[in-house]
Amino acid sequence: MSNNMFCYQCQETVDCKGCTISGVCGKKPEVANLQDLLIFVTKGLSCVTTSLRKENIEIPESVNHLITVNLFTTITNANFDYDDIQSKIEKTLSIKDELISKLASKDMLPIDALWSGDRKDFDEKAKTVGVLSTENEDIRSLRELITYGLKGLAAYTKHANALLKEDASIDEFIQETLAKLMDDSLSVDDLVSLTLKTGEYGVKGMALLDEANTSTYGNPEITSVNIGVRNNPGILISGHDLKDLEMLLEQTKGTGVDVYTHSEMLPAHYYPYFKKYDNFAGNYGNAWWKQKEEFEKFNGPILMTTNCIVPPADSYKDRLFTTGATGYPNCKHIDGKYGEEKDFSEIIELAKTCKAPYELESGEIVGGFAHNQVFALKDQIVSAIESKAIKNFVVMAGCDGRAKSRNYYTDFAKALPKDSVILTAGCAKYKYNKLNLGNINGIPRVLDAGQCNDSYSLALIAMKLQEILGLDDINDLPIIYNISWYEQKAVIVLLALLYLGVKNIHLGPTLPAFLSENVAKVLVENFGIAGITTVEDDINLFFN
Repeated sequence: MSNNMFCYQCQETVDCKGCTISGVCGKKPEVANLQDLLIFVTKGLSCVTTSLRKENIEIPESVNHLITVNLFTTITNANFDYDDIQSKIEKTLSIKDELISKLASKDMLPIDALWSGDRKDFDEKAKTVGVLSTENEDIRSLRELITYGLKGLAAYTKHANALLKEDASIDEFIQETLAKLMDDSLSVDDLVSLTLKTGEYGVKGMALLDEANTSTYGNPEITSVNIGVRNNPGILISGHDLKDLEMLLEQTKGTGVDVYTHSEMLPAHYYPYFKKYDNFAGNYGNAWWKQKEEFEKFNGPILMTTNCIVPPADSYKDRLFTTGATGYPNCKHIDGKYGEEKDFSEIIELAKTCKAPYELESGEIVGGFAHNQVFALKDQIVSAIESKAIKNFVVMAGCDGRAKSRNYYTDFAKALPKDSVILTAGCAKYKYNKLNLGNINGIPRVLDAGQCNDSYSLALIAMKLQEILGLDDINDLPIIYNISWYEQKAVIVLLALLYLGVKNIHLGPTLPAFLSENVAKVLVENFGIAGITTVEDDINLFFN
C-alpha cells in the first residue's frame, strides 16, 4: 500500500483520475489518509449500531449525530485539521467499544469493525483502509458512489438536526449502508440496488431539511438582495447552516456590526424570518472558489459554517473562524451542541475593530423561487407554457468551481433560446445569476430555488408540472438537465433524481473519476447519463 494519498471524490481531482501527492483542494496526504480512517472507523461503529438495533437496543441520538458529523467532516473543503480528525477517530472508537459491550454476541461483526487503536497507530492504519483497499474496480466504484452519496445525505441531515429535526429512519439507513460497505459478499447488482436506495433516502433527507428550514424560517419568497456594502464593519458568514446565521444575527443586534452572506448562504435572504434583522446587510462576493481575493477585501471576520473552505491566505487567516464540521489548523473553532446557543462574541468584538468591507460590486440580484413560491405562480407559468412563451426549462443546478472549463455554463446560459427559463440551486448560479437575461411575461429567466439542498424544490416543481400538464412520465416535461457538479452533496442530489425516475441528465464539466467504465455504462444505458461537449453542440443537441 502506497504511503501517498488517493482521493477522487471531487470533480477537480488531478487529471480526472485522482489526487495522489496532495489534494487539489489543499488537503495534505496525512489529512486525506486520516479522513479515510475516520470513514473506516465510522463504518465499524455503524456495524455495531446496526447489530444493536437487530437486538432491539435503542441507539442514542448523540451517536447518530456523531456518525453524520464524521461523514460531513470528510466532504471536500470541509475540514483540514489533523488534530480535530484524530479526536473524532478517538471518540468514535471509544463509543464503539462502549456499544460493543452491549451486544449479546460480537461474532457476527466483520473483523474490520473490531479494529481499535490509539493515536500512535492511526497513521499506519490509515494507509491501509483508503479507496484502493477495495481491489475490484467496479465494486470499488459503486462503494465510493454510495459513500459519497451518504456524505451528502449526512450533510443535509446535520443541518436539519441543528434545527432539532430528526428522522430515525435516515440515521438507520445511513448506518445500515455503511455496515454493508464492509460486507465483501455484496455483488455488483447488490450495490447498484443500494445506490438507488441511497437516492431514495436522499429525497427523504432533503425533504426533512426543507421542512426544518421552512417550519423555522418560513417559505422562501421572491427577494431582491443587495450585493453592495454599507459603511459599518461587517461579519461574513459562508456555508449552509441557517441556525448559525440566526444565532449570529441575534448576537450582533445593536452592536453596529452588519452581517453579510457569502456563496451558499445567499438564499438565507429569501426566508421571511431573517428580514426582521436591520443588520442583515446583503450578499458579498461570489462562489466559494473566489474567496481568497474576496475574503481579503472584506476586511472583517469570516465564519465558515460548513464546507467550501479554501486554505486561507495569511492576510486574513487570523480573521477566519470555523464551526460545525469544519476546521482549519490554527483557525479558531467555535463549538456548540445542538439546541445550545453558540457564543460568537469573539467574532463580534473582532469585527468592531475592522474597517468596513471594500465594495466589490453594487446592485441587486433576485431569488427566492423555491417550490412554495413557484406553486403560487403556477397559473402564470402554465399560461406561459401553453402560449409557447416558455418552451423549455433548463435545470442548471449544482456546484461552481475554479476550473476554466466551467465558463461553459456562463456561455451556455447566454446561448439559450430566449424562450427558455433556467431553474437553479446551489452555487452553480454564480456562473449566470448576475447576467441580464431578462424575463418572460414577468417571469425571470433565472429562477433561483436556493442552496444545493434546495434541488429538492426543483424536483417538486417538476412533479407539480407533470401533474398539472397531465403527463404520465416526468421525462415528458419540457425540462432539460444540464448540471454541474463538484463534490459529494451534488452526488446525493444526482442519486435522488435518478431514484425519482429522471433520465437524460448531462453532467459536467467532466464525469466523476470514481465511475469505473462498467459502472458508467450502467448509468448511461439505464438512465441516459451523459457528459457535456461544446456550448454550440449541446445547444443543437437540446434544442434542434
